[in-house]
Amino acid sequence: MRPFLLFVFLMLSIPILAQTLNIRERKPDALNGSQFAASISDTAIHLKQREKIIYKAIKKGNIPQFYRKLVKVTDTATIDGNLTTIAYYVIPDYLAIGTDSNYFYCPMTPALAQRVANKLKCSLPTRKMVNTIYQQAGTKLSPLPIPPSPAMITVPVFIKHVGMLKQQRDSLGNKFMLGNLVGGDKKDVIVSNRIYNDTSNYHVVIYGWHKISTGKAIQPLYARHLNNWADYSHGIRLIQNRVWVNGKATSIKKVLRSEHLNILLSDEGVIKKPYYPAKTNY
Repeated sequence: MRPFLLFVFLMLSIPILAQTLNIRERKPDALNGSQFAASISDTAIHLKQREKIIYKAIKKGNIPQFYRKLVKVTDTATIDGNLTTIAYYVIPDYLAIGTDSNYFYCPMTPALAQRVANKLKCSLPTRKMVNTIYQQAGTKLSPLPIPPSPAMITVPVFIKHVGMLKQQRDSLGNKFMLGNLVGGDKKDVIVSNRIYNDTSNYHVVIYGWHKISTGKAIQPLYARHLNNWADYSHGIRLIQNRVWVNGKATSIKKVLRSEHLNILLSDEGVIKKPYYPAKTNY
């Protein structure tokens, strides 16, 4: 290959080979995961206030360094008789606040999740994408359910679950590498045609928590919680908006709205509104 053509090829390949999260650098004096969790654990802090604090922390870049390098995921489907490939980029684990050595998985309502996604030029996954991400995850963790109770939506239970996951990660030793694609540790808040129904309120739709032994999700698609629900088991997986279909750049939204291409990312058919309202009503 001639030097000039090689240079052009390399330049065109850069977007596919190296993708990073569009977020500020973390300040050295920002709270680590444990400190941040403690700062929002006061029972006097209501949900609306808590979510403002979470958004502010993420906006300022207080997430672990290893989250910033996105991981490539690919999938294929036969469309009009032709094998079609899609590539997209995801954060390596469910969204967390803090440092590489001390981070706090941060459940949030779908409105906040969508607001964060919008800010970082990302989308939330579909059920099909959750399955594909899990299949391609290099590190698979076992779901760790906590018996349901009214406390499951409180920060102390969030903290308890983070501690349980840390013990599981630590038990893997060198097998758990920061930056590897991780699955199985949380359920996903997903985009779905089930978000909007015939009531005045929209619902949070969840799915996932795959078992290592079977590779199957123990949480089927569920859309009965209203939009102000966020419990310890919920995880926020961000996917960069820009995707590549047969090497050509497009967006998740365009693919999901396409009569022909939606099969690459959806098992529900066309999803015309692949997002939650970013405004809260609580």
